[in-house]
Amino acid sequence: MEPDLFTAAAEERQEKDPSSSPLAVRMRPRTLDEVLGQQHLLKPGSPLRRLVGEGGGGPAGASSVILWGPPGIGKTTLAYVVSKATNKRFVELSAITAGVKEVRAVIEGARRAAGGYGKETVLFLDEIHRFSKAQQDSLLPAVENRWVTLIAATTENPYFSIISPLLSRSLLLTLEPLTDGDLRDLLKRALTEERGLGGAVTLPEDAEAHLLRIAGGDARRALTALEAAAGAALAKGEPEITLQTVEETVDRAAVKYDRDGDQHYDVASALIKSIRGSDVDAALHYLARMIEAGEDPRFIARRLMISASEDIGLADPTALPTAVAAAQAVAMIGFPEAALTLSHATIALALAPKSNAATLAISAAQADVRGGLAGPVPAHLRDGHYKGAAKLGHTQGYVYPHDVPGGIAAQQYAPDAVHGKRYYEPTRYGAEARYADVVEKVRERLRGEGG
Repeated sequence: MEPDLFTAAAEERQEKDPSSSPLAVRMRPRTLDEVLGQQHLLKPGSPLRRLVGEGGGGPAGASSVILWGPPGIGKTTLAYVVSKATNKRFVELSAITAGVKEVRAVIEGARRAAGGYGKETVLFLDEIHRFSKAQQDSLLPAVENRWVTLIAATTENPYFSIISPLLSRSLLLTLEPLTDGDLRDLLKRALTEERGLGGAVTLPEDAEAHLLRIAGGDARRALTALEAAAGAALAKGEPEITLQTVEETVDRAAVKYDRDGDQHYDVASALIKSIRGSDVDAALHYLARMIEAGEDPRFIARRLMISASEDIGLADPTALPTAVAAAQAVAMIGFPEAALTLSHATIALALAPKSNAATLAISAAQADVRGGLAGPVPAHLRDGHYKGAAKLGHTQGYVYPHDVPGGIAAQQYAPDAVHGKRYYEPTRYGAEARYADVVEKVRERLRGEGG
């Protein structure tokens, strides 16, 4: 039997007994107008509007699209809305379980439907990044010839996970994370609408705030937690979902943390100071508090990158690459897996030898520049590539270091105002001890001393 996104039997059962389906399923939008967030993709004339038949077709018919975004923000929901609103055949495959054989069967069915009944096919392919290059190649003829209109969903960066020919034949639509406001509207809708909880319970502000933290921008997670908490409250005969009930139900204590207030800065400051102080356990505690409070993982990663240069520097030259790699990974994978990457980087930074020599060096140099210690660039260092530069004395007397044994030419590089200034004073901690030895020898050579 051909794969189907939502079978008629399941829909009939849901209509007769809504409670038979999870709350997250019952609250799926039925039209594009009910979709929360993603308004940048739902404007009149957008590819998604045209997929459901709005705006007509003709020679500028709907294109295949790739939906990219983190879990729980509406990729499958958008596919569901298309399936309900369009008169086209709608087929779903998951790249987790399907292979080339299943793809070819769908394409052949689409060609028969188009030739025999004039009916177009929309193929929803979830987790497309799990398809190999060969499997993705099998989609190309169907997409290029519009035998199917592809809606592909991925949580990974498509520029890394999807082959270029398929990307070039599709529109890449980036879904934005749902805001707390979006999720708050969703929770209120689920609490009041008949297909949801129908007003059976209420949700006070503190419990709502905790649910939003738990959700972390994931609509499915928010509705699943709400349903569990509502069930617990009703089982106890309580008309209100208290914070205690939410905590008991989801086994997760409320974190006293305001992302927009003092706690945001206090906990972030404590994280960095714990790393600076080499207390790895305290650093992990504050990292966990930030994660559990729903802090943006990119904010945490940025703080770690700053810490790597500010407090470690050349004492461990691998610290900054580690932090940068963590930031890149976090941007690609998001929570919950990003917690592992942030832990990896935090531990590495906390246990690294520490040096603020790079921080002090640039601070001292900037202070001199702000204080007016600048002066003209020495003539032999000025640009000599344009006509007339030589007449001005530019590059005259410049010694090319690669022509000198050892690669260090004894000549003046700094302006007269700061000539002889020492900004970088390396420590003897970790790998920076090697730089301490090197910098002294280099300075001697620059002064024309030593051999």
